[in-house]
Amino acid sequence: MGIKSEWIELDGADGKFGAYLVTPHTGSGPGIVLIQEIFGVNEHIRTVAEQYAHDGFVVIVPDLFWRSAPRVELGYDEAGWKRAVELMNATDHQKAQADIGVAIEALKAHEGMTGPVASLGYCFGGLLSYHTAANGLVDAAICYYGGGIQNNLDRAAEIEVPVLMLFGEEDSHIPMEAVHQIAEAFVDNELVDIVSFTDAQHGFNCAHRDSYNQRAAVEAHGESLIFLSEMLPD
Repeated sequence: MGIKSEWIELDGADGKFGAYLVTPHTGSGPGIVLIQEIFGVNEHIRTVAEQYAHDGFVVIVPDLFWRSAPRVELGYDEAGWKRAVELMNATDHQKAQADIGVAIEALKAHEGMTGPVASLGYCFGGLLSYHTAANGLVDAAICYYGGGIQNNLDRAAEIEVPVLMLFGEEDSHIPMEAVHQIAEAFVDNELVDIVSFTDAQHGFNCAHRDSYNQRAAVEAHGESLIFLSEMLPD
């Protein structure tokens, strides 16, 4: 018996929207709300969700672009990037946060849920994972190359759950100066751990991108699993 994946429908404050749900082979486990990049809930993001389901988590991935382009799947070529940026700019972050909250509640209501819930986001989703933690909606949060966190450090004092942030040291979108600003903001918060990877660019976890870095991706996944294991009950 393997993992089970399906699209489900959620009831949002201003309409119904889809979410990709993956259940581990055991049928139960702790939860992860996985937050997409700007390319939609595409093959890469679904693969990541399935990877964590194989690790024993119940994973839900809300479609945050449903208001503009439901179930859109974009690639990483020039046309994909252009459309992705358009969709990101058209997204109301407060409404996206509300959608994430709906997804978390659906996850908590899932019959297979057995433990805490973490948020896990990539790029655009990394920033939203940070806000999800600051909003107190999850028990822990992981932010892969979260773009713009350095511009939202006014919320640093609101982080009261464990947070893991992962960055590439060669990221042209998030310079190390920004990472240092983030680190300085959390220097006295033992709940926040920041890890950077040498020779890693933006999107280093995505095998569909030219910037994919296998070593960084593997090490980051290991860091993430160790981090998630620490939030689990003995």
